[in-house]
Amino acid sequence: MNKLTVFYLKGCPYCRNAERAFRELEAELPAFSADRIEWIEERRNAEIADRYDYYRVPSVFLGTQKLYECSPSHDYAAIKQNLRRAVETLFLI
Repeated sequence: MNKLTVFYLKGCPYCRNAERAFRELEAELPAFSADRIEWIEERRNAEIADRYDYYRVPSVFLGTQKLYECSPSHDYAAIKQNLRRAVETLFLI
């Protein structure tokens, strides 16, 4: 089963919004389960994070393909919209 890999930082407000959005998407999309997300805390897992090409968190990957990288300009609605697209990509494979 394919999973989304989400890089995050503890205490990051954008990452908290991503976690909230994923919980809402799980409730809204019956085929999606949070079990299909692998959360990787960037500081604790630097050796893994260094293998991926991103600058900001949260960043979402499917394999090595980056599906989303948060921007400081993204509010909650933008984060959720982009995460919905990432989840939909997961369903296409």
